[in-house]
Amino acid sequence: MLLRTIDIREIRLRLRFPFVTSLGRTEERRIILVRVEDENGVEGWGECTTDENPFYSEEWVDGSWLILQDYLLPLALGKTIEHPSEVAGLFAGVRGHRMAKAAVESACWHLEAERRGVPLWQLLGGRRETIAAGVSIGLQPGVDELLVKIENEVGAGYRRVKIKIKPGSDRELIERVRAHFPDLSLMVDANSAYTLADMPLFEELDQFGLMMIEQPLAYDDLFDHATLQRGITTPVCLDESIVKPADAVHAIALSSCRIINVKLGRVGGYTSALQIERICREAGVPVWCGGMLESGVGRAHNIALSTLEGFSLPGDVSASARYWEEDIIDPPVTVSGEGLISVPTGSGLGVAVDRDRIEHLTARLESGICR
Repeated sequence: MLLRTIDIREIRLRLRFPFVTSLGRTEERRIILVRVEDENGVEGWGECTTDENPFYSEEWVDGSWLILQDYLLPLALGKTIEHPSEVAGLFAGVRGHRMAKAAVESACWHLEAERRGVPLWQLLGGRRETIAAGVSIGLQPGVDELLVKIENEVGAGYRRVKIKIKPGSDRELIERVRAHFPDLSLMVDANSAYTLADMPLFEELDQFGLMMIEQPLAYDDLFDHATLQRGITTPVCLDESIVKPADAVHAIALSSCRIINVKLGRVGGYTSALQIERICREAGVPVWCGGMLESGVGRAHNIALSTLEGFSLPGDVSASARYWEEDIIDPPVTVSGEGLISVPTGSGLGVAVDRDRIEHLTARLESGICR
């Protein structure tokens, strides 16, 4: 395929409710979308899943915009590739910036699926026609408010609930939630807010039957997590620490975790995500798809990723209506009363991108065309 046209645009979507973690509070998402078009006018869409600020990772919206505009687009525009897995090679000279790279690569995977007239998930080798939906709930003003939120999500059918914790809002909160929901598949996410000095706390958390504790220690650590995992029975799940396939290999060798969260943007795109899924599956380590408050484009890509065999745990792939009054895809993502998402059967992402709504939401646009 010839990468004849590549557009990058920033849209702004206001969340229905603020999302609060130990890293900060988000009320509006600034989202970079990438559109790639081939020589026949077939197009594919990708989403740069970086946050507005460099707190979750080194990447952030304005930095990603510059990297895309000044480096990645010039490297990709006008190139002819046989397969979207070749996109990573085009960007090999640029260190890091995985979320920006993933936005272009995922758009090319979508484009290839459209060219072949097949669903993207089938092109990836996915096997699931439905995926189990989990939900992530941010920090709330108080425990009572959190319990109401969880009650609503359980009533909506979600199979797994993740709650955010931070120092000072952890043990008592979890104890109250577990007492109220004794049989709930419950996990907690610390977003790197703790250290090994908090080992006594994590030992106490063993009593609550958690599915996992996600990224409790430093965002780039493997060694301290191995020490933590040896000291507790609750599975540790790594998120921020896994940015490439080699990290998964090392984490498994060190026994740093028993579960891995795969985020398409964080690991640099599908080519890397497919390798991580295979590494973990062959080692017997389950993986699941994490979320970054994506719009419908990123959410549709997450659904495709979640159909792979190794994604055996419910991910953070929830309904569009949990976040947005109106999404940018048609139909929006919905979750059944049984907590399942039906995987689209149409070609590409299986949903239509709402171009009119995207135009309305666009704050800036950069377009490159190879003539």
